[in-house]
Amino acid sequence: MDVQKCNNYINKVWNNSIISTLENYIRIPNKSPIFDANWQKNGYMAQAVELIKCWCENNAPNGMELKVLQINNRTPLIYIDINGDPSRNTILLYGHLDKQPEMTGWDNNFGPWKPVIMNNKLYGRGGADDGYAIFSAITAINALQDQNIPHGRCIIIIEASEESGSIDLPLYITELESSIGKPDLIICLDSGCGNYEQMWVTTSLRGIVGGRLKVQVTEQGIHSGIASGVVPCSFRIARKLLSRIENEDTGKIILPELQVEIPNDRLKEAEETAKVLQNNIYHELPFVHDARPITEDLVELVLNKTWRSFLSIIGIDGIPSIDAAGNVHRTYTELKLSIRIPPILEANDAAEAIKNKLEYAPPYNALVNYDIEDVASGWNAPKTEEWVHLVADDASKMFFGKEVQYIGEGGTIPFMGMLGEMFPDAQFIITGVLGPKSNAHGPNEFLHLSYVEKLTGSIAYIIGNYHKKQP
Repeated sequence: MDVQKCNNYINKVWNNSIISTLENYIRIPNKSPIFDANWQKNGYMAQAVELIKCWCENNAPNGMELKVLQINNRTPLIYIDINGDPSRNTILLYGHLDKQPEMTGWDNNFGPWKPVIMNNKLYGRGGADDGYAIFSAITAINALQDQNIPHGRCIIIIEASEESGSIDLPLYITELESSIGKPDLIICLDSGCGNYEQMWVTTSLRGIVGGRLKVQVTEQGIHSGIASGVVPCSFRIARKLLSRIENEDTGKIILPELQVEIPNDRLKEAEETAKVLQNNIYHELPFVHDARPITEDLVELVLNKTWRSFLSIIGIDGIPSIDAAGNVHRTYTELKLSIRIPPILEANDAAEAIKNKLEYAPPYNALVNYDIEDVASGWNAPKTEEWVHLVADDASKMFFGKEVQYIGEGGTIPFMGMLGEMFPDAQFIITGVLGPKSNAHGPNEFLHLSYVEKLTGSIAYIIGNYHKKQP
C-alpha cells in the first residue's frame, strides 16, 4: 500500500463528500425507538436510511450489492455485500445509525441537530456515535480498490436499534444467517479510543442492567407540617434500599452477584492502559472546579470503568422542580437506575439479583417495585492471534506513527455478544472514534475529523492485509 496515496484519497473523499453528508445526517433527529415511540410515523429513521443509501450507491465499490431490509414494524437495516478475492477471508463490518436523545447542556452555538465544525471537530448528535461508520467502511474499501489492492469479501451491517439495546437485530441476523456465512474477522466501528494519537482496539465491553425503582408511601401528597415526623420519606427509603447494593461512601457495588474475578490478562492490560493515558484517564472528563475522581489510583480507575459494576441514577420522577415545589410531603420517589456490569457476568442473573435485593422486606412496609427494563450482557474478546495483532499494529504505525493499544470499554454493544456466540472462531477488531471529550450520549458530542481519517486508513490496511495467513 502507498500510504500517502491512501491518505490523500481518504482526505479527498471526506472533504468533498462525507462531511457534507454527515452534516445532513446530524440534522435528522432519528432517535432510537426507546426514545421515540412514534419513530416510524415521524419518518426520521427512514430519512437517515435513504441519505446513507444514496451516498453508498453514489460511492459504491466494485462488486457492491446493497439492500435495505425492514421486517414488519421493526427498525430498518442496511445490508451490504461486496465481492472480493475468494482466496481471502470474509470480513464483517458493523455500525449503527440510530441516535441517543438531545440531552441538555450544549454550549452556545452548538446543538444536537445542528452540525458545527470547529477546531477540526464535527459537533452534533450521532456523527461519532455512530454515523461515521458506514462512510469509513465504504471509503476504506474504495481506497484499496483505488490502488488495485485485493481484499476478501466484505459484509457491512448498519442497524437502527443499537441505542435501544439492538432489540431488532437478532431477527435480522437470523434472517441473514445463510447470506452472511462465517466471517473470519469482525470489525466493529462503534467503540472508543483512549487518545487521538494511535489506533485503539477494544478487548471487552461491560454489560448493563437498567430498571425503575419506585417507592411509594402514601396515596396522595400531604402538608409537610402534618406528615413529617410521622410518614417516612420515600426518597430516604429509596436511598436506604440502594445501600443494599452500593456502598454510598465509595460507590463500590457490594452485592456479591454483581462481582467477578478479573482475568489476569485484563489486569495486565489495565496496567498498560494506565501507563499510556496516565492522569488523562480523568483529566479529560468535565469535572467542576476541584472535583476529584473516585480514586486517583489509575489502574483502579481503568478497572472500575471496564471490569467492575457501578450504579448511575439517570432519571427521577415524583419530585417537582424547585420552582413548583410546595411544602408537601411527596407520595412517591421513582429512580431510573443504570448499572454497568462486568463483561463476563450474565445480565439476566444480575437483573434478578438486583430485583430480589431491592424488593425484599422494604423499610416501613412501603410499596416498593423494581421493574427490569434494559438487560444486555457484556463481552470479552477471544484471544487475539499474534498475526492479527501484527496487522493491527502495522496499521496503527503506518497511519498514526504509534503502535496499537488495547483497552476495555465501559459501555455496551449488544451485537458483540451475539456475534461471539454465532462465530466463535472469528477474530475481532473493535475500534472507534469516541475519545477524550467526544461525549457520546451527552452534550457537545463531536467527531474528531483528522482521527477518523487515520482510522479509515488503518481499517483499509487491515482489510487489505487480512487473509489466509498461517501463524
